[in-house]
Amino acid sequence: EKKLLLPSKSRGCTFVHMQSLTYKSGFRALRAWQESHRLTVFVYQITNHFPREERYGVISQLRDAASSVGAQLAEGSRMPTKPHKKLYYDRAYASAAEVDNFLELAHDLKYLTDKEYSAALEMVNKVSYLIYRLSASLKPLRSIKSTSPTLLTVPTRPTVPSPVLH
Repeated sequence: EKKLLLPSKSRGCTFVHMQSLTYKSGFRALRAWQESHRLTVFVYQITNHFPREERYGVISQLRDAASSVGAQLAEGSRMPTKPHKKLYYDRAYASAAEVDNFLELAHDLKYLTDKEYSAALEMVNKVSYLIYRLSASLKPLRSIKSTSPTLLTVPTRPTVPSPVLH
């Protein structure tokens, strides 16, 4: 555990204990968040050499989408209920798809080398898979019988018999 020592000057405080940024608890314990963070750092690195005129275009869109993935996972991990968590995890999954889209565009515009694109795509696929599994783990468990006809029919409004004319 890391400790930060601060001189006591005004408030009589001598020690401030800072926890090290390890992956022990909270959102940092989520493997999906860890991998999304790696992806975000990688996206920032590879967009550094994009053309200047893309600063408010592809660079901004790609960086925002990448950082949104981890942010949604972090927020979701703090939600009080499973449905709330799932909502945020599903948003993170959608943001990963947005990253994938902008990576494809950047590659087509020749802003990314084949090697960079391949590495980024591998990361996005891994992150997407982890988020999908995380979100799926929050679905309520139900026993589903494959022979049940009610699962195969679409609910309809009850029909009202037509009046009989005499």
